[in-house]
Amino acid sequence: MSGTDALVARAVAASPTVAAVEVGRGALGRIGALVRGHFGPGPCLIVSDGNTDAAAGQAARAALERAGIACAAHVLPARPRPKPTVALAGDLRAVLARSGAVPVAVGSGVLNDVVKHAAHALGRPYLIVATAASMDGYTSAGAPLSDRGFKMTIQCAPPRVVVADLDVIGAAPPAMNGWGYGDLAGKMPAGGDWLVADALGVEPLDAVAWPMVQDNLRDWLARPEAVAAGEPRAIADLFAGLTLGGLAMEAHGSSRPASGAEHQIAHLWEMEDLAADGERVAHGACVAVGTVASLRLYDWLLAQDLGALDAAAILGRAPGMAAKEAAIVAAFGEGELARRATQESRAKHADPATHAARLERLARAWPGLRDRLAAHLWRAGRMADHLSRAGCPHEAAQIGVDAARLAGSIRRARFLRSRYTVLDLLDETGLLDQAVAATVPQGR
Repeated sequence: MSGTDALVARAVAASPTVAAVEVGRGALGRIGALVRGHFGPGPCLIVSDGNTDAAAGQAARAALERAGIACAAHVLPARPRPKPTVALAGDLRAVLARSGAVPVAVGSGVLNDVVKHAAHALGRPYLIVATAASMDGYTSAGAPLSDRGFKMTIQCAPPRVVVADLDVIGAAPPAMNGWGYGDLAGKMPAGGDWLVADALGVEPLDAVAWPMVQDNLRDWLARPEAVAAGEPRAIADLFAGLTLGGLAMEAHGSSRPASGAEHQIAHLWEMEDLAADGERVAHGACVAVGTVASLRLYDWLLAQDLGALDAAAILGRAPGMAAKEAAIVAAFGEGELARRATQESRAKHADPATHAARLERLARAWPGLRDRLAAHLWRAGRMADHLSRAGCPHEAAQIGVDAARLAGSIRRARFLRSRYTVLDLLDETGLLDQAVAATVPQGR
């Protein structure tokens, strides 16, 4: 057992919900024993789409039937790709409710998330057969779904069992594992955001969840060419890193260990149904571009002296909540998206006294925080190079976003979550517009 495999085993042993993560070549052949051991005699209902049914759904059904477990299939159309929505999860909940079977999701991001939500609503544990190392949500206690146009992470129980057959995952389109590399890369600026929140007294680091994600992150990102080539050990390590990210979210009770400003930017584009070359842009690709954008903000920020800020001037210019609400409506228009963004922004809005105290704390903490961030973060150029070698987009233009849209997305993304990130630090120091202009020079 490798060191990474041992980390996953320990995290699974500590999980209150995830009982087994079966990773390896030929793992799909062991699905019958896993179902019997963790769910009983069945029956099972396999939920897939046209692509994932061909990739692993039919093989999973055959393996279950060889084990004497009855199963049926519910296959969604592959085109257009299913969307991660509460409405689709509701449709699947109705299908599952009629069958009474053990839900077996076959797929990656969307299939896992909608089945997770549906199974959770019924109080029914489920099994996921992963078809690509494309995202970190397999083991997370949440489903990022859109509800009336607003994407949010809804707390749901993770699967009881994860099956990751490396022969299946290795045969996935190379771009999908590149997207997983992009999602994993996002843990680096997300960690920077958590360091900032911890230093400012907003949200302390979690001594359990932080090391699960951060201690081995650089090792998991070290071999991008091997990920692009589908090398089994590299894919296994990538999948393990993503799995630990999900388990860390479960342990912490939120997505903070694995999600920061880079995900806020990505979720904004996903809400907008960002498309390139006629296809919706994948989550991991959006996160990868958001990761490089966030790291460029950090590169700029680390060159500033935040200990010498004019706090009185900043407080005098700081917008109140009413002004923020007006900015939200200007950014998103009237409607559900603006209403949800307003709720999230109210939850983290600092009143004048809190804002003043935070600026004072920042001035004291900045030398040490700057050193800690510099040691933790890769420079944006290094991350972009690694993403490119992994076969993942890293520049906004590669996913159909021009400089003006990128600049606007960075400014608007902070409204979408109550989580404190580098975007909030820049906003509260009055530096956000300056940082965006410096890092997206043609997006003013």
